[in-house]
Amino acid sequence: MIDPRSSIRILGIDPGLRITGFGVIDKIGQQLHYVASGCIKTPVGELPPRLKVILESLGEVIAQYQPQHAAVEKVFVNVNPQSTLLLGQARGAAICAAVLANLPVGEYTALQVKQAVVGNGHADKEQVQAMVVRLLKLSGTPNADAADALACAIAHAHGGLGLGALAGKNFRVKGGRLME
Repeated sequence: MIDPRSSIRILGIDPGLRITGFGVIDKIGQQLHYVASGCIKTPVGELPPRLKVILESLGEVIAQYQPQHAAVEKVFVNVNPQSTLLLGQARGAAICAAVLANLPVGEYTALQVKQAVVGNGHADKEQVQAMVVRLLKLSGTPNADAADALACAIAHAHGGLGLGALAGKNFRVKGGRLME
């Protein structure tokens, strides 16, 4: 019998200014179970109202599904610095939603997520989607943004919980290694 205390609910977030993906999974013992996923679409227009949509919508997702942890994909540097800055602001709104709900937040690069889910840090979106379907035993394929969010939650479930827990106790993670 599985101890219910070994159960944890994780919200994965793939931040984007146009579309922010979210995915919720339960880790029970060593098994992963799909709970929900979807996309938050922001309207075209000024930045502040778009960030508000991300913040409030993720707040609603958190209130509905009651996760205990959040995992957010880190922003990579784009060729266009303006796009990188805008993406960073969307990511900030997503992190704020989790922090406002008092959730511990794990942060993962796309390379770390792909490595944890596919076993190859340079996997393409279709490979990530296929592995998410397989790992969570889904009957259909989620869209790319929701799949990336679920993959982020899976990465957190596979290793982020241990590193994340220790990182808050006078340890830090550098280059994938735990440092004092």
